[in-house]
Amino acid sequence: MADHKKTVVIAFGGNAITPEKGKGNFKEQLDNIEKACRALVEPIKRGYRMVITHGNGPQVGFALIKNEKAKDVVPPLPLDACGANTQGVLGYAIQQKLINVMNKALVKREVATLITQTKVDLNDEAFSNPTKPIGPFYTEEEAKKIMEEMPVVMKEDSGRGWRRVVPSPKPIEIIGVRAIKELVENDFVVITLGGGGIPVVEENGQLRGVEAVIDKDRASQRLAADLKADYLVLLTGVPKVYLNFGTPQQRPLDRITVSEARKYIEDGCFAAGSMLPKIEASVEYVEESGGKAIITDFENISDALREQAGTLIVKD
Repeated sequence: MADHKKTVVIAFGGNAITPEKGKGNFKEQLDNIEKACRALVEPIKRGYRMVITHGNGPQVGFALIKNEKAKDVVPPLPLDACGANTQGVLGYAIQQKLINVMNKALVKREVATLITQTKVDLNDEAFSNPTKPIGPFYTEEEAKKIMEEMPVVMKEDSGRGWRRVVPSPKPIEIIGVRAIKELVENDFVVITLGGGGIPVVEENGQLRGVEAVIDKDRASQRLAADLKADYLVLLTGVPKVYLNFGTPQQRPLDRITVSEARKYIEDGCFAAGSMLPKIEASVEYVEESGGKAIITDFENISDALREQAGTLIVKD
C-alpha cells in the first residue's frame, strides 16, 4: 500500500497512438490505445492517483488535410478547433478503452475526460518560427510540392521524413486546473490536456483560440507541477533514454540528476525533434516541483513507477 495516494501524470505520445508507419485509421488507434491502457491497470490497482495526457500531432495533421480536401464542400476549421476535435475524439477513445480494461481486471475507479485549454503568450517567438511537426510524413519531393500549392511550412523531422510544422508556444497556464485537482483528490482517473491543450490567449479578460499546437510534454510538465505530482512520466518509443542513440557507443541512462541532464543537453546528446523536449520538460518539472520524472515506454510503466525501469531524473 506504499504507493497509495501518490499522484502521477502520464503523457502518451500522439505517435504512439498513430505510429509513423501505421495506417492511421480509427481501429488502429483504438488498438494502440488499448495496449497502453492495459499497461496502466497495475499502477491504478496499486492505488496511484493518475492523470493521463496525450499528444495529437498526427491526428491534428490529418484534420488539416481533411480541411483542405473538403474546403469547397464544408467550411474549414481553424487549427485550435481541429485541436479541440482531436482532444475530444482521443479522450473518448482513451476513456472507453481504460474503462474496458479496468472492468476486465475488476478494478473499480471512475474515469473523467476534460476538454482543456492552455494559455499562451501571443508575443511568444514560436509564432514567427514554427517548429512543431504535425500530420503524416512525406518525402522531400512531396513536401516541396505541397509548399508550392499551399501556404504551409514543411521541415525534415529527425530523419524520418518531412512534415508540416506549426507554432508551438510555451504553455503559461492550464485553464481549469482546479477542476482537475478536485477530480484527482476524489480518486478519479483524469484524461485531460489532449494535444497539450487547446491554445488560447487572454485579452481584456477574454479567451480566444490561436493557430498553434502546444508541445504535450511541456504542457504536462506545467500541469504536473501545478498538481504537485509525485511523478511525471513521459512515454516514448524506447524503454529508456540513451546517450549516442543509434550508434555503436549507445549507452543507457538509468538514473540521472538535473545537473547531469543539463550537461548532456549542453553537449548536444539528445535529438531536437525527439528526446530533447522530453529531457527539458523533465528537468523543469523536477527543479520546480521536487518530484521525479521518468522517461520510458508503455511496456515498462509499472516497473518504472517502482523506479526499477526507464530513465529516472531526480534533484541533485
